[in-house]
Amino acid sequence: MRICYFGDVVGRAGREVLIQNLPRIREKLNVDFVVVNGENAAAGFGMTEKIGEEFFGAGVDCIVLGNHSFDQKEILPILDKDGRIIRPLNYPKDTPGRGMSAFKTRKGKTILVIQVMGRLFMDPLDDPFAAVDKVLTMAKLGKKYDAILVDIHGEITSEKMSMGHFCDGRVSMVVGSHTHVPTADAQIFDGGTAYQTDAGMCGDYNSVIGMVKDEPLRRFTRKIPGGRFTPALGPGTACGVFVETDDKTGLARYISPLRVGGRLIEIWPDIK
Repeated sequence: MRICYFGDVVGRAGREVLIQNLPRIREKLNVDFVVVNGENAAAGFGMTEKIGEEFFGAGVDCIVLGNHSFDQKEILPILDKDGRIIRPLNYPKDTPGRGMSAFKTRKGKTILVIQVMGRLFMDPLDDPFAAVDKVLTMAKLGKKYDAILVDIHGEITSEKMSMGHFCDGRVSMVVGSHTHVPTADAQIFDGGTAYQTDAGMCGDYNSVIGMVKDEPLRRFTRKIPGGRFTPALGPGTACGVFVETDDKTGLARYISPLRVGGRLIEIWPDIK
């Protein structure tokens, strides 16, 4: 199975570069399933139903969120109705929405998508490791599911990498989100799980993690807020991760960064 995961979509620049390029990406790489982090898609904070439908119309199969899951209040009832949209699994029990969802691809393959949120320098949620372990005890890769993807949404690289090793051999891929900068550590662990600490963002990289530079600089240099953060609107780069799995085991046999458009160097997987 061929899976693409795209990091946090930030504002209009991120939406446009993803929507414009995704059909071409799916066709060129013969992609079976696409996951996108949409938690910053609505002007940098949360996601709306309309944006979700635009993503699905462009070829997205699943949208994961994060710490901005509930910034746009209109999305709350949608989270309970639409299984294609996932918020972190380790939120409290009665939080709207779901933390994982199972899908069937157009070729009849099954994939389970799970998202958890880290706890270091983030909201004090339930233990993400225990939450994932509980699911994986029952959801067996290569038996019930042809592929399993885990998104770890967090600040700290060590926490994300620990999650990768914790899941090694039990899932197809673990990919990090939230910090909006693509890391250079795409690899396959010893147990066969593909891993990258952060996929990066889909947005304007002539910015401070997708936001117009003036306000972040003001806060760092003067410690005085001058207004809201607003998404940068220059040409966007779509940053993601491409993974191909083994049809028999569900484990990864290839991983590569994927970058299209904007300021960053373009990278396409070297695969036929």
